Amino acid sequence: MRLTPPIARRSILPWSLAALATVPMLLHAQTPTRGAAPSPGERLRAMVAERYAGDSAFATVAFLDQFVRWPGNRGFDASIDHIAARLEAAGYVPESRAAAGARLTYRVERYPMAAPAWEPLSATLSIVGEDSPVLDFATNRNMLATNSFGTPAGGITAELVDAGGGTAAELDAANVRGKVVMADVGVSRLFTEAVVRRGAVGVLGYALPAYLQPERNRTSIQFGGVARDTSARAWGIALSFAARERLRRALAGATARGGAPVRVQVRADVRWTSPAVERAVIAEVRGARSPEERFVFSAHVQEPGANDNASGVGAQVEMARVAAALVRDGAVSPDRTLTFLWGLEIRSTERYLTQDTVRAAGVQWGLSLDMVGEDTEKTGGTFLIEKMPDPSAIWTRGEEKHSEWGGRPLTKAEMTPHYFNDFVLHRALEQAATNGWVVRTNPFEGGSDHTPFLRAKKPGLLFWHFTDQFYHTDGDRIDKVSPAELRNVGITALASALLLTTATTPTALALVGELERAALARIETERRLSAAALRAGGDRALERDILETWRSWYDEALGSYAGLEIGGTSGEVQRAIAGARQSLREATDQALRSLP
Repeated sequence: MRLTPPIARRSILPWSLAALATVPMLLHAQTPTRGAAPSPGERLRAMVAERYAGDSAFATVAFLDQFVRWPGNRGFDASIDHIAARLEAAGYVPESRAAAGARLTYRVERYPMAAPAWEPLSATLSIVGEDSPVLDFATNRNMLATNSFGTPAGGITAELVDAGGGTAAELDAANVRGKVVMADVGVSRLFTEAVVRRGAVGVLGYALPAYLQPERNRTSIQFGGVARDTSARAWGIALSFAARERLRRALAGATARGGAPVRVQVRADVRWTSPAVERAVIAEVRGARSPEERFVFSAHVQEPGANDNASGVGAQVEMARVAAALVRDGAVSPDRTLTFLWGLEIRSTERYLTQDTVRAAGVQWGLSLDMVGEDTEKTGGTFLIEKMPDPSAIWTRGEEKHSEWGGRPLTKAEMTPHYFNDFVLHRALEQAATNGWVVRTNPFEGGSDHTPFLRAKKPGLLFWHFTDQFYHTDGDRIDKVSPAELRNVGITALASALLLTTATTPTALALVGELERAALARIETERRLSAAALRAGGDRALERDILETWRSWYDEALGSYAGLEIGGTSGEVQRAIAGARQSLREATDQALRSLP
């Protein structure tokens, strides 16, 4: 998931469901208080929970974790084949031989790739004269940068030079032509500067952010890539903290002795497949009444990690199995279509939303599953729902926090008012209330499969975990994945979709009331924050703007519930929306009057 970002701040505090009255954005759910309105989704959640097997999802994660998965290579294709086989076992029929009107179907799409598919097979980095390698692909499978070429059978041996921070001046001073260059800079940039522009034979880059705790996780390597260079046919290797330390010790020792330069040997074997084909799997549970309207799930297959993102694949495969079982058993009959998409991150989802304008018009909701299975005691992360842009992405204050992945302040023009944020959060809290699962949110940051939905003007959310000390590293293996976490996420995601795709008038009325309570709680939270800011000398116009912006956001979000019912909005729901909007206006006016 996501290219390695700039480092941002992050703070995590525990919250109870009792805090819902004042802080609806960051929550650790407990049992709802007595007298609370019955949940509109509890029946569906319980039916999904009865059937959803975390161990089944985990088995798919374990299968994918065998491979370094990049589009078109054997690991990626084996993963696609595994998904298709699991779908057939669950009762999905290939579209090519499905009967007209079949409710459970799937297809495998194929897209020719412009470049060959890349697959690493083996690699070692050694210091000449030392017995043990500095790095070995067998234990550091992220060491070789994507698009690196292999070496001749005997490897390449060359002088090692240290270019410090990898600046242009440092590279020029190191006279890197014909040498292996190490520097504290990302392997991609170092490759361009040292190999492409200055004639180095290969590069060793180091750039691990602090949240990966490299001094603790001394052998962790975060994967990276280099430009495919058919002229130099060179390679890039990413270093762990321990590898960088060992190489610099060797260089310092050689300098102290005044002896010969340090020489390193690199052996690398890669497989290029050409012509290559990128594949994607799309499965559907056809809606009974409005099949053209869809809830779309997306989980990307590529990358070498278990949590990122074999976990999203595994959780979603089990969701598809459970959905099929519910439909076959007659327990649930979605009126709208459920679509499950597995493929290349962002690109596959974007294709689905742009290839067919009629199909795209029917997409009502999108949910991305990315890094959803983490054993939080091992990774250090927590489950997060990344919200669609709301005012917390403009004014990130109180208990709202961006993750270390990083986010930028948004503008009012970038807001996407919709009920989807609070709706899905409440479904997660319902699951959390059964077992103490920790549920939190973060303001919008972007960078995964939820962004194509938002670009297409569709409601889109991300389920993920952060901070993760093994993010994008070769420490992200199956031992960091929790079947229980996969189960919590999968139940929440599928129950959310089933509730929206089977919505009746009573359901819509209950959900409008749910959102009204969330809106009023947010206004109260922001009132308290604004009052505190003004007592500290804050700007009154700014604080009024914050409150009024939240009012506007929730006013439109309440209005977005029009159309949830199959066949159009009933008068009852229209009146409920109008009443909720009036309550919101009155609460905000009162909050504004109460500011000191």
